[in-house]
Amino acid sequence: MSAASEVTSVPAVPAVLAVDGLRKTYPVRGAGHGHDFVAVEGVSFSLPAGGSLGIVGESGSGKTTIAKMLVGLEAPTAGRIVIDGVDSTAVPRRLAARRKRGREIQIVFQDPYTSLDRHQTVDACLTEVVRLHGRRSRTEVAQRVEELAVMVGLDPRQVRARPRALSGGQRQRVAIARALAAEPKILVLDESVAALDVSIQAQVLNLLADIREQTSVSYVLISHDLAVIRQITDDTIVMHRGVVVERGPTAAVLDNPQQAYTRLLRDSVPRPGWRFTQRTTNPSISTPATSDMEPSR
Repeated sequence: MSAASEVTSVPAVPAVLAVDGLRKTYPVRGAGHGHDFVAVEGVSFSLPAGGSLGIVGESGSGKTTIAKMLVGLEAPTAGRIVIDGVDSTAVPRRLAARRKRGREIQIVFQDPYTSLDRHQTVDACLTEVVRLHGRRSRTEVAQRVEELAVMVGLDPRQVRARPRALSGGQRQRVAIARALAAEPKILVLDESVAALDVSIQAQVLNLLADIREQTSVSYVLISHDLAVIRQITDDTIVMHRGVVVERGPTAAVLDNPQQAYTRLLRDSVPRPGWRFTQRTTNPSISTPATSDMEPSR
């Protein structure tokens, strides 16, 4: 038997999330029929089980619109979303359908304070979600709440507190624990560390890396911050004006970008030794037009 015939191929990891030709438009008031604003156009990607995908771009590039479509907060105008082999394109309307979607995919937003009930303790918040998603006995619920608190690094005093008594980083840990309480296959992190101090960002990102290793949950990480994308993702897609302009392994995309827009994003990040210099002129600076770039397929 030849050496070539003895080589065993490694089976591909199945996709837990597959997005094909996603499009989202919004009507423009007063513009007449056919003058819709295109927020997302022809976006396709897949996420393997246990993988982590970054979606990067400036404000208005369509990142958050994609996040909302993934979790069922917005209905796509066209395209398809498949989660764990099941078509999940439609927005779930019935309570049972919403709970089912919640067991598949959850989202953590940038500002946890607005998404947490300020009257609930952390314990009550987590208990409510755990009960909603199948844990019935009081002992099971209490054990799961304790597991979640330990997983995200909350101590017993913090678990008994209300959101207003917690720091921003602690609130974000609560938001992550609440999302994980549903035991989803996918966690969408929409600028989830953007409002935190850099040192707290690092702590939360390390926490997310640990959680991924412990639970095999898959991440879709949405950010404008390339340092955040680099730290926690395997692959990255770059968005500009609603379309994907570059994609690939995160290190390759950030270290050797092929598109002018990606290079512009990378070069806009201050580096060690950077000093602010006051401009004496007002040069015209323009970003590459979408038409100048080949959409990535």
